[in-house]
Amino acid sequence: MGKLFTTGLTASILIVSLLLIGLTVASVITSETTESFSEQDIEQMTEETINEISTYFLIKDQIGKYSEFNGKQKIEKIALWITPLVTQEIDISQLTIQLNNGESVIFLVYTNNSINLGANSLFDHQIWNDIDGSNFGFISIIDIDGSIVNYDTFNDFSDNAYVVFKLPEFMTLSKHEKIFVTLFPSTGITRTIELKAPLPIKPIVLFE
Repeated sequence: MGKLFTTGLTASILIVSLLLIGLTVASVITSETTESFSEQDIEQMTEETINEISTYFLIKDQIGKYSEFNGKQKIEKIALWITPLVTQEIDISQLTIQLNNGESVIFLVYTNNSINLGANSLFDHQIWNDIDGSNFGFISIIDIDGSIVNYDTFNDFSDNAYVVFKLPEFMTLSKHEKIFVTLFPSTGITRTIELKAPLPIKPIVLFE
């Protein structure tokens, strides 16, 4: 996976560089009246383009917890284990999460709730007291320099955390029901996953 991603990223960088060089040459050949691109302009454009194509998360696990609602078992709490694919600063304070169950679409916002997992159980962690169905937070698993908890930033590919949120009551999931979850980072590619509720054989389940 790592070698394939590195190869793909290197190829993308090369393509972007060639396109920008071609754009500069075309500008010179056609004698456009606009100013030619400087080396600094090309470097800036290349960096911005690379940021757009490389800044996104890998979702390593998708977990939910069943609770009782009006006598029925439904999933309300959801935790997604995420890590960045490359070493690059990603501002999680600008992240937005979209929930779509086919009937309603809502957006969850980050409200500066980030804390270490420590010795706590994932779904009994104190952070859930501040999660209400309109927001989300992060439970840090691996964060060597404390960037997630202290600075709301993923800044190394070794950073690992659960992004945690509650579904509003009208979106809670019974068995076999589905919901689409989309992560919108501040820059880069969005990630959309489909979560399908499995049978409530146990309170804590992995999504199908």
